[in-house]
Amino acid sequence: MASTNTIKVGRRKTATARVMLTSGSGKFVINDKEAIDFIKSSDFVGDMLEPLKVTNTLGTFDIHAKVNGGGTKGQIGAIRLAISRSLIEMNPEFRPALKEKDFLTRDPRMVERKKCGRPKARKRFQFSKR
Repeated sequence: MASTNTIKVGRRKTATARVMLTSGSGKFVINDKEAIDFIKSSDFVGDMLEPLKVTNTLGTFDIHAKVNGGGTKGQIGAIRLAISRSLIEMNPEFRPALKEKDFLTRDPRMVERKKCGRPKARKRFQFSKR
């Protein structure tokens, strides 16, 4: 086991999360609020805790996360990636299980910028031949 107080970063779209895992009783705090109060949906909290379920460590670590930017889904993806990276830092043996579930891949999809002369990034104004 490596040191227990490393901070790992996860990103998704424009959201950035910094997560610190410490040995504890399973307390989950995001931006100084309880996770369920911050996210407001138990399904989304479950999505973030999926790496802990895969590695059978649910309830053994306290999670402190600081997240900014993006929307709810982007923040959830960023926190999940940071938790996965922290778990590997704690115990490198978790890597194959997390990699199989695709929790270590940074999702590269971003919003495409709007182009000039068009209403949106790819949409075009109606074309009239005559």
